Amino acid sequence: MRVLMVAPTPFFGDRGCHIRILEEIRALRPLGVEVLVATYPVGRDVPGVRTARGPALPWVTRLPVGFSPHKPYLDLLLLVTALRAARRFRPDVVHGHLHEGTVVGAALARRGRRPLVADLQGSLTGELTDHGTLSPSGPVTRATRRLERAIVRCPARVLASSAAFARELREAWGVPAARIVPLPDGVDAQTFRPGLAAEDLRRRFGLEGRRVVAFLGVLTPYQGVDDLLAAWPAVAGAVPDAHLLLMGYPNETRYRARVAEAGVAASVTVTGRVDYMEAPRHLALATVAVSPKRSATEANGKLLNYMAAGLPTVAYDSPVAREILGDAGVLAPMGDVAALARAIVGLLDDPAECRRRGTALRDRAVAEFGWPVLARRLLDVYRDART
Repeated sequence: MRVLMVAPTPFFGDRGCHIRILEEIRALRPLGVEVLVATYPVGRDVPGVRTARGPALPWVTRLPVGFSPHKPYLDLLLLVTALRAARRFRPDVVHGHLHEGTVVGAALARRGRRPLVADLQGSLTGELTDHGTLSPSGPVTRATRRLERAIVRCPARVLASSAAFARELREAWGVPAARIVPLPDGVDAQTFRPGLAAEDLRRRFGLEGRRVVAFLGVLTPYQGVDDLLAAWPAVAGAVPDAHLLLMGYPNETRYRARVAEAGVAASVTVTGRVDYMEAPRHLALATVAVSPKRSATEANGKLLNYMAAGLPTVAYDSPVAREILGDAGVLAPMGDVAALARAIVGLLDDPAECRRRGTALRDRAVAEFGWPVLARRLLDVYRDART
């Protein structure tokens, strides 16, 4: 089977949906599925992954996380790129990632009479509202909702990254239940695993004798980084050898300045961007992992990497966090910085509980979120969409 994935993003970029796309491709390959990714001109090529890119634009060398004024015309260019790729590749299925990829995919599907499968991480309107791009109400927000409703109703199948979002698609957006397939993010549990050697990294970051609390992801307020820094003085005061390792991008300079202003630079390191291939060894430095993401329904794939690495994990309480972590996670009320600090301290003060929760989370990741299992489910979706 041949699948053309449409990725309206600078693939590959060591984050979020990029990781989901990459791992889907890798997991589908042993099942005999050939994938071509149509994506933006900018991005990093990954060995073994076929990509179709439009012509390079000299004034677009990188894109920020989130909205960019370049995206509208890059999406038009992506449509042209994808149409050309489809003529050569002749896919059996079009797999559109995110809402923009679903729009491009719909044009491809109609033109070639191929089924369209949409892969969505959350509500477009909800994300733009959460990021402050849209107000909670108003004419632009209402127009965006109408557009989103039209987008999510056109695919043959819609992959929802969580049960909570699957329910939202059905109840809030009117997508027929028969078209919705919950497909959570997965994890390569052979790559992300406990016990990896990382002493060179420990020396590089000066973490000898430290108990490390790790965050690995996008550095934005939406991901809870501001809340984590607000909670950190209480953690450092209660656990003198605790050290916060903030790993990811963008906004590294801003957060380093925040750390210095807060007077906690001795116990916080902002590493900057971490190559996804090096992420498992970086997580091996940690005693506890944390993800205070401020979203109720959007995917949170970093939790799965933490789990597979055998790390006890603290997160804000949300339907997605509960769905992924189960009973083994430690949850703090959304936005409660003091409770977040207490949850982290509670784990650092109880090594036996850390081991118990870390083992349980690792077992859960392998059993329920391994990519081999999810890839077979995805292949079934492709086959079902073709009938």
